[in-house]
Amino acid sequence: MPGQMTGKRGLVMGVANERSIAWGIAKALAEEGAELAFSYQGEAFGKRLQPLAESVGSDILVDVDVTDDASMDAAFAVLADRWGSLDFLVHSIAYSDKNELTGRFIDTSRANFKNSLDISCYSFVDVARRARPMMVNGGSMMTLTYMGSNRVQPNYNVMGVAKAALESAVRYLANDLGPEGIRVNAISPGPMKTLAGAAIGGARKTYKTTEMNAPLRSNATLEAVGGTAVYLASDQGAFTTGEIIRVDGGYHILGMMQSENL
Repeated sequence: MPGQMTGKRGLVMGVANERSIAWGIAKALAEEGAELAFSYQGEAFGKRLQPLAESVGSDILVDVDVTDDASMDAAFAVLADRWGSLDFLVHSIAYSDKNELTGRFIDTSRANFKNSLDISCYSFVDVARRARPMMVNGGSMMTLTYMGSNRVQPNYNVMGVAKAALESAVRYLANDLGPEGIRVNAISPGPMKTLAGAAIGGARKTYKTTEMNAPLRSNATLEAVGGTAVYLASDQGAFTTGEIIRVDGGYHILGMMQSENL
């Protein structure tokens, strides 16, 4: 029986290893029949990615620096040559100097602020602009955000500001691209044990706190996030756009810790 994604092709950006949120999404999409291409940055990440890509039948891997226009042009030229069209895009790219992901936000340097916003927010806008001409039959674009965008999270600092900008970009892109049948959304998982998450100061305490207090008493799994992505990329999500979909066990609804943890 064909899966929900059979006949659809898409680019997944941001797989670092088998624990990456982007990999959980890629695996779920592949299991539903999607054809995948992957991007990475640098030889080391490429070597990690290759066996994962092969495990889902993909042979399209492009080395991309999202801060370099020539690199972006080359990557999308490969996709246009191999496929011609695109049905979905998964953007799971963010970066900040880990030395500034501890302590106070007010101490953020100008250089790191600009770099964090460029890589973590503007890259989605830039990628969307390049993917758009390939979505000839409409499509779905999604990115990854975090609740630190609208609530203060210890040590998240400039990444919270970058994610707030990213969420706003989702809404503006959804409005711009809606008339072309292109949907734009973000998934907001709670804390997850990923390479990126480990770079934030106090990560272990954060995982434990959310797990103890979320209504479902658990942090999100890769499978849960992957399932949400399948919904957004498939025809089931045909009328969902401009949304920030939270996959955090309900933690975002709380105003205080559970009574047993006070």
